[in-house]
Amino acid sequence: MYTNECKASELMNFSQANSGRDRDKSSRLSEMQLFILSVCLALGLAVPPQEKRVHHQRDLSDHAHDDTHGYQYDHEAFLGKEEAKTFDQLTPEESKARLGKIVDRIDTDKDGFVSHAELHYWIKHRQRRYIEENVDKHWKEYDQNKDGKISWIEYKNTTYGTYLDDDSEDLEDRESYKAMHARDQRRFKMADKDGDGIASREEFTAFLHPEEFEYMKSLVVQETMEDIDKNGDGKVNLEEYIGDMFTPEEGESEPEWVTTERKHFSEYRDSNKDGFLDADEVGHWILPGDVDHTDNEARHLIHETDKNNDEKISKAEILDNWNMFVGSQATNYGEDLTRKHDEL
Repeated sequence: MYTNECKASELMNFSQANSGRDRDKSSRLSEMQLFILSVCLALGLAVPPQEKRVHHQRDLSDHAHDDTHGYQYDHEAFLGKEEAKTFDQLTPEESKARLGKIVDRIDTDKDGFVSHAELHYWIKHRQRRYIEENVDKHWKEYDQNKDGKISWIEYKNTTYGTYLDDDSEDLEDRESYKAMHARDQRRFKMADKDGDGIASREEFTAFLHPEEFEYMKSLVVQETMEDIDKNGDGKVNLEEYIGDMFTPEEGESEPEWVTTERKHFSEYRDSNKDGFLDADEVGHWILPGDVDHTDNEARHLIHETDKNNDEKISKAEILDNWNMFVGSQATNYGEDLTRKHDEL
């Protein structure tokens, strides 16, 4: 998922399609304004919940895991969530050939089969690679003095420049920037474990990807509560919960998935049945620590592909089910198939 958190530091989280601290300094103000506008527009769109509130299945896919309606979830889980690049131009033959090269890399013991452990490691590798590439992408922009660290001052100056103090700007915009700044500063301080005001690479990674670090998860919950709790009473009611996912157009009837989410709120999310979600309940919702999605996905791919039931899959079995792993169309996450295989 990626999220609807309106602040500069969430650009990356928005863009799982939205990732974004990649802004040119000279045009930072206009881009931030466009960003705010795009978020406000996005909040009015009807999008299934799997593609909305972050961290829930963020590591593997933004899509629902429903093979009856396509394999987008499996494609993202297997290939990794990169910048959206279609490979619709690849023929089935090209896809199979490039998939074969990936399979050779997954089969680390070179026994001709992909085991659960190997597939599990590969999926984890793709997740790590996504995070590493994202941090690499933004590191140079913020490390202004090239000392291999990023101070809060460097981040602040690069992100906000003089806009916070520019009285010529619209008051509402200036207040929005101040709110973004305060939220970024709070997150930076929490990511900065040693409190020296300077982020090492690991600390900067925690700043960009807080959901990946145990010590940052309370902040993830806090930010989510702030985003959804519109009336500021410290808890999330049903209207706020649904409103985070769906805002109907005039005269629009409620989709079936929204009705399902209403039931989920009362039957699963609201564990103490008081009609609200508190911080603990929100945490269980967006950060379900007892669910290993990587393990589940590895087992799922093997189960669907292992025709002889030997609990491992051969290269031939994978290629026979190539559409589950990579597909040939209707997916934007085939970047791995357009890279040279030694870059994976």
